[in-house]
Amino acid sequence: MRRLPPLRSLEAFLRVAKLGSAKAAASELALSPPALSRRIKGLEDFIGKPLFDRRAQAMVINADGEALLAAVEPAMDAMAEAVEELAGRGGEYRLRLGVLPLFGTQRLIPKLPALRKAFPKLHIDVDTSGHAENLLGDVVDAAIIIAAEVDPKLYSVRLDSNVVYAIASEEWAKEQDIKTPSDLTKHTVMVHSDMPMIFDAWREAMGEPRLKPLAIDHIDSGPLMLEAAANGLGVAIMHGSHFSDARDPRLTRLFDKEVESPYSYWFVCRPRALRQRAVKIFHDWLLKSGV
Repeated sequence: MRRLPPLRSLEAFLRVAKLGSAKAAASELALSPPALSRRIKGLEDFIGKPLFDRRAQAMVINADGEALLAAVEPAMDAMAEAVEELAGRGGEYRLRLGVLPLFGTQRLIPKLPALRKAFPKLHIDVDTSGHAENLLGDVVDAAIIIAAEVDPKLYSVRLDSNVVYAIASEEWAKEQDIKTPSDLTKHTVMVHSDMPMIFDAWREAMGEPRLKPLAIDHIDSGPLMLEAAANGLGVAIMHGSHFSDARDPRLTRLFDKEVESPYSYWFVCRPRALRQRAVKIFHDWLLKSGV
């Protein structure tokens, strides 16, 4: 049998290559940065070539690294699928799903009892990390993400279209006498970190393309944005469905104009992942259930 590099070194290489960050890869693998570096160095010594260009504290994959990634990634996926298939025979089958907290809380979890009833042997491990599309094949099998567009190399299904609302505390909005979009020049606007274009789209549609609020705060959590708005910390520019689904009596929608969002929720996975039973069951149920 041909001599192969240590599996742990290959795993470390794949994580750094896909996440684009040695720090993030070390965190995912529960390793210290020096331990991760040793694994990468061990693989480079085995191959006899550097796989990354070291720039200050960054590791940028080079041409040899890209070639190795293209060759090894499918084989690692196939090996993981074979192990999971064998482990699941005659028993439960498990889906590792990436999902954003607000979508999970408002739209997914309330409908999961129906899925459990139909497929009692299907179990779901949920990962709420951001940018789950970068974790496909390693940390998660499939993901529900919010994006303007999806990498064409991935299998994707658009789950919705949405409108953008300006959301604030009803009591606070009355106190501040907010009546028109231009009034936001005196106040803080909150935008989700993964949706940077949403405020530009909203103010353009509202006829105020040059509107400059007092400040723009970026928050990477939908639930925290709603809570911040409810507590009078500013105006949240976010999807109207989140406002409707929250049913929070503290919140109100400002202004009446409908604004189409540049972002949608998508189901994504690698094309080959649809051959996994757990992924296929969840995919088919998701599309039929209208989550």
